[in-house]
Amino acid sequence: MDSNVAAAQMQYDNEKKSAGVAWLLWLFTGALGGHRFYLGDKGMGIGLLCTLGGLGVWALIDGFFINARLRAANNRKQQEIFVRNGLSAPVAV
Repeated sequence: MDSNVAAAQMQYDNEKKSAGVAWLLWLFTGALGGHRFYLGDKGMGIGLLCTLGGLGVWALIDGFFINARLRAANNRKQQEIFVRNGLSAPVAV
């Protein structure tokens, strides 16, 4: 059973989203929603893209929420992988 947990954890480590990438996407493509697309928020990404980040205001405010969205995206990914491997998902912190 421990090998299943290790395999699931390794798969998660390979698929989790990077904070550095998310922040760089926000910095360079924030008004186009690049960071939202990367974190899996396609609807919000399209909204940013169509409004050019709310003329920059929405994109600027979005910078305060990147870390929380990153944690949520990674928690969802971890639960998905663990469940797919027949394991109970670890409790999110």
